[in-house]
This record gives sequence, structure tokens and C-alpha cells, in this order.
Amino acid sequence: MNKIAVVGTGYVGLVTGTCFAETGNHVTCIDIDENKVNKMKNGEVPIYEPHLDTFFERNIAAGRLKFTTSLEEGVRDAEIIFLALPTPPGEDGSADLSYILGVADELGKLITEFKVIVDKSTVPVGTAEKVEEAIKKNTELEFAVVSNPEFLREGFAVSDFMKPERVVLGTTNDRAKVIMRKLYNPFVRQGNPIYFMDEKSAELTKYAANSFLATKITFMNEVANFCELVGADIDQVRAGIGSDSRIGKRFLFPGIGYGGSCFPKDVQALVKSGKDAGYSFEILNSVININKNQKTIIYPKIKNYFKGSLEGKKIAVWGLSFKPDTDDIREAPALYLIEKLLEGGAEVCVYDPEAMENVKGVLGDTIEYAESEYKVLEGCDALLICTEWGIFRNPDFDLMKKAMKDLVIFDGRNLFDLNEMNNEGFYYSSIGRKLID
Repeated sequence: MNKIAVVGTGYVGLVTGTCFAETGNHVTCIDIDENKVNKMKNGEVPIYEPHLDTFFERNIAAGRLKFTTSLEEGVRDAEIIFLALPTPPGEDGSADLSYILGVADELGKLITEFKVIVDKSTVPVGTAEKVEEAIKKNTELEFAVVSNPEFLREGFAVSDFMKPERVVLGTTNDRAKVIMRKLYNPFVRQGNPIYFMDEKSAELTKYAANSFLATKITFMNEVANFCELVGADIDQVRAGIGSDSRIGKRFLFPGIGYGGSCFPKDVQALVKSGKDAGYSFEILNSVININKNQKTIIYPKIKNYFKGSLEGKKIAVWGLSFKPDTDDIREAPALYLIEKLLEGGAEVCVYDPEAMENVKGVLGDTIEYAESEYKVLEGCDALLICTEWGIFRNPDFDLMKKAMKDLVIFDGRNLFDLNEMNNEGFYYSSIGRKLID
């Protein structure tokens, strides 16, 4: 059993703290938001993440998971302190380290014995050194700074944490290596590796992984766009290349671009880090530009269908979150498309199983919100699909036909079979595939 403090209770921090508690550790989560902390003390999970609530409630009841707004109280008895703080992008793409370095500065005043300070946030190369310097300003005690990037997929974060494909630990401190290996051993009992490396290599590993995946997605989106021009079918192309073991089947699904809290921010941050070091990531610069355009690539199709004018047209939207199984709307393509639709004069009504409250905080009453995937279709001139939630994959087409004014679908996630849509009588426009009209 370890005594752990987790500073920050966003997606990463809360999943990290809860999952460590689930394996018998005593965890104190620290956040400056008093209202949020009080809600968590009362058993309220502040984010939507499948299966997190079960672990959360169980470990609070067992006394292994606690919450506080006091950094001093939270780290007092902790042997390991995780920093899971936001690193928002600046206008130039650089990661803002002020939250992390601010806490590091305070930790130097608070620690009274050897502690392992773990950077869990996604941070640029060289951050561990900066954290170490910030702590050293206020203490002469021995401590270790470890880089431990997370590889959690929103919607699968709990399972990813409990059964990681790999654990990356950046440290050259032998004492910290022993502590961190013991901490993570219960999670890799099936033989998945723990990789120890230097701090800078660990920091870059996270950025490189996300940037590679973003590039893979973007490449497939480009191929899909080309398919539409030459009459090829992206589904067939995807099957053909995905069977190559050197390429693999994952991240080959085309759509309306990637969003979320990681890919956009991490790609920009790596480009900025390269620029600071005198290196230009030409591929990643292209990825950023292409993905920006891809988010609204379906809008001209909608406008052309309505002969250049959306005035008075009611567009229903399925899906608001940047991906299914999360309420996260950061950089969600749906928001960009809704903005375009509103600018074009359309009326917009939306439905999402989890993300509508978050969207209300951004768009307010500029759009309508429906209580179900079928209610949103009532009287609509067209349906726009932005997120591939499971409930949208096998809908009742008869109910859809009764609700919709016109049987028109613009699918940004390629949910439906082309032959089926043809048989059902829909006008169906998707990404990189034949138009059904």
C-alpha cells in the first residue's frame, strides 16, 4: 500500500487517483475548486467516464479515496505526488506550464522528507528539469521528479489505466525506480512492459505517440477526400491497407477530423517545441491545417444540396462530443459545423447522450436541444451526424422517416451501409464513399 496525492481532478487526475485507490492505495485528490471538491466528497463524479463511478463510490466508502482543497494537507503523508494539472495551449501552440510550476514551487516549501514527484500531465521535453528547479528553490531535501505520461482514451480511460499496454516512466533516480515499479506492478501482471527511460525521452514519447495517431487519421481523411473525386470507396481502401500488419486496422476510419483534449493540443505543442529547438515538423504542420479544414468539409455538401441557401432550414445534429462515450466537447467538430450552419441561417436542433449540458455552456439558446435521438428529427430538413455514438448505429429507420420532413442525411462518421441507405430511400452523403441520392 502506498500513500499517494494527486494534484488536479480533471479526466487524467480523477481516473489516476481512483484507479490507484482501487488497487489498495490510499489516495488524496487535491483541487482548488471548493465546490467540485465538496461534490466529490458527497460521491458525485464531476466527469462522465464509463465505469469510473463504480470505482469512485467503492473507494470513497472504503476510505481509500479522499478529497481536499489544501495542498499542504493532501501531500503531508504522501510518498508519491502526481501532478495532473492542465497544460492549455497558448496562441503559439506552446503548453502553458504555469499550473505545474506553481504547484512545484509550493511543494518545495511543504515537503519534509523524500518524495517522488510525478509529472502525469502531458508536458514538453525539459519540463521535469523545470519542475526540479522550481522545487529546489525552496528546499534542500532530497526528492525525485519522474515523467509518467498517460495513454488514456476518453471513454476507455478506466480500462486503459487498469490494464495498460505499457507504462512509461522517465527517471534516472534509482530510489524512484524502485518505488514506481512497485506502484505499477499490480497493473502489468499479465506481462505488459514497464519502460524505464530518461525524463526527456518519456516526455517526448507521449507527444510522438499522439502526433503519429493524429497523422494516421489525417492521412485517411485525405485519401477519403480523394476517393470522392475519383469514384473509389474508402471502406474498401481501408480494408485493403488495414490488413497489412505494418499498417494495422486501427485509426483508419475517415471522418470530419479529430478533436478532444489531446491530439490538437499535443500536435501543436510538439510543433512549437520543434520550432524552439530550431526544427520544423513539416508533416505535423500539414496535419494541423488539414484537420482544421476537415472539421467543416461536409458543410459545402449541405449548402450545395440546398442550392446555396440554408435560410429557414432546420438541421438536426446527432452527436456533440468529440468522440463517443465521453461528454468532452473540446475541439469537437460538431461545434465548428454548428457555427457554420448558424452563420448560414439554419435552425439547429441537437441531441447527444452526455454532452448537451457542456454545449449549453458554450452555445446557450442559440440552438435547440432535444430529449432523444428521434425527437431531434421532428420536422428537420436534414440530419447531420457528427459523433459515432453506439445508439446511432442501428436506428429505427421507420421512426426516422415519420419524424423527418425530408429524408436527407449528411454523415460525418460513415455509420451506415450504402446499400441499406439506398433501400431505405434516403439521400445519403458520407465521407469518401458513393453518394446515395
